[in-house]
Amino acid sequence: MIETRLSIISASLFSIAALFAAINPVHANDGLTPIRKVSDAWSFELTPYLWAPSINSTLNYKDKYLQTANLNTNNIIANLKSGAMIAGEIHYGNWGVMADVVSATLQKTSSTTVTPQAPYTYQLATKATLQQTILTGAATYNLLNNQDANVDGLLGVRWVGVTATLNVAVDGVSPPLNGESKTMSTADPIVGFKGRYRIANSSWYVPFYADIGSGGGTTNVTWQAMLGIGKTVDKGIDVSLIYRGLYYDMDSTKTNGQGLLQKTTFQGPQLSATFNF
Repeated sequence: MIETRLSIISASLFSIAALFAAINPVHANDGLTPIRKVSDAWSFELTPYLWAPSINSTLNYKDKYLQTANLNTNNIIANLKSGAMIAGEIHYGNWGVMADVVSATLQKTSSTTVTPQAPYTYQLATKATLQQTILTGAATYNLLNNQDANVDGLLGVRWVGVTATLNVAVDGVSPPLNGESKTMSTADPIVGFKGRYRIANSSWYVPFYADIGSGGGTTNVTWQAMLGIGKTVDKGIDVSLIYRGLYYDMDSTKTNGQGLLQKTTFQGPQLSATFNF
């Protein structure tokens, strides 16, 4: 199963790399523009993507802060059980609506040999499952639109829901130890901007995004940022490679003992294909 996932992701990376290698140099003007023209007509964007972040998190467990093991991109891929990532936008004139969905389930099993008292030796087996969904929605308004740049301001909300489950079993002990599960969710207002900058009058562009928020009752601050490079490869089709970061700092005193992830950073590369209608 892991080999299959790695093969799929490797194929995706190879396809994107081959596509970027085959297209024209940055300075070439091939008649395609990556800048959307603002007009009194409906336009739609649909962007499926693959985001492979590393995760660095602090866990609040029974009113104690514990530093969890850092998960790099290889760990995420190896432990990914299911996931879906897609974004979309609708525009009419200067106004628009955007939505972004990240949903993933990670699961890891491990076993450790423990010797509480010689000569007794036991096998301690654990299975940790993390289910997380991040929904971002916002209204947008165009602030700048010309042949070289497009910038939208945004005002919206981000919702995150997390369920963490830990099951423990000890060989030679019956029955198995009970597992423990904790769930939390929070919604926070956000404000920010996003857009594109055209490179040298070509079909290449720099996509960018930033938002910041707080005030959801359990969140001290949350922010998200993206920066990368992309190209319009055909009329209505863009591809991009982006580095994306997402951060949450939650207040355990406001979660009624249900706080899970207190300080969490997701960061890593993202491959995207945008279809414009």
